[in-house]
Amino acid sequence: MRKRHWGLIFSFCAIVLLPLAVTGWYLSFKAIDQYASVVGFTVRQEEGAGASDLLGGLAAQVGGVSGGSDTDILYEFIQSPAMVEALDAKFNLTEIYSAPYDLDPVFALAPDSNLEDLLDYWHRIIRVSYDGNSQLIELRVLAFEASIAQEIAEEVLDQSQQLINDLNSQARADTIRYAELDLDEAQRRLRESRSALINFRARTQLVDPETDLQGRMGVVNTLQGQLAEALIALDLLTQSTSERDPRVVQAQRRIEVIRERISAERRNVARGDDDGLSGDYPTLLAEYEGLVVDREFAEQSYTAALKALDVARADAARQSRYLATYVRPTLPQSSEFPQRWTIFGLFALFLSLAWAILALIYYSIRDSK
Repeated sequence: MRKRHWGLIFSFCAIVLLPLAVTGWYLSFKAIDQYASVVGFTVRQEEGAGASDLLGGLAAQVGGVSGGSDTDILYEFIQSPAMVEALDAKFNLTEIYSAPYDLDPVFALAPDSNLEDLLDYWHRIIRVSYDGNSQLIELRVLAFEASIAQEIAEEVLDQSQQLINDLNSQARADTIRYAELDLDEAQRRLRESRSALINFRARTQLVDPETDLQGRMGVVNTLQGQLAEALIALDLLTQSTSERDPRVVQAQRRIEVIRERISAERRNVARGDDDGLSGDYPTLLAEYEGLVVDREFAEQSYTAALKALDVARADAARQSRYLATYVRPTLPQSSEFPQRWTIFGLFALFLSLAWAILALIYYSIRDSK
């Protein structure tokens, strides 16, 4: 044995054996037993058919977020300050977890801890397992008494259910509010389109320009038929009498009057000068058809908005998302924590690695000189 060998032995004792002995003594005689209550749950979407399914499948347009995103929110909520505040308000977590502080200051909470310290300690006494594929959450809550661990786990479950209910209420309230806003907008557009059509009819004195135009064209067609009869009558007269015959002059005058009437009617159709029309018929027809299309579109939008509002109200009457508990909070029969042998083994491993690394560094520096 040389001097460096004694140095290695002394350093091993100081760095590894002594801390390990202190750790083993503390875990054996000072560490307080902790009990773990397990609870498992997930968020499920209601799949039963409701009244909204009868309205053309509009439920998909007013549905909320998926169950997967709800589970993500729930996973973060369990570890949030809001959860800690709610539990502390009901159980006084500081008093519960600081009770054995004098005997076990490592695993207990300091009595003078603030909310931030309590939040850090909460992350130490819970084990949250979350499977993103199956959307299952398994929670393990530690406490120094089995009944307290179970009660805290039950309260976490209740708070999670309340969060899901709040998300449901908020989503449904937003859906109904947006549906009502859409309905108000559709009503406004329908009133405006109908008012515009009424103003057009009052201004032009025409209920339906297309029907009126057909009537005017019927007059023209009738005059054209009379013109044809008059021409035939004139031809018959000219064949049996002279052009100076009064009957021929009268027939020619009748033909001229009919032709002038036909020209006047056609001008009225083209320009709309007759009966106080404010424009020609093609322009009036284009304006009227545009107003009719706007009214029909507004009516369809109003009907769709009514259906969407009915769907939102029917869907809001049901709780579409709920918390499904597949493991109720258990009452532990034996303490599982702290895991003494696991902690002792990890301490032994890391202390040995630290001593070996320090020894290698020391000899590396010594050999380089």
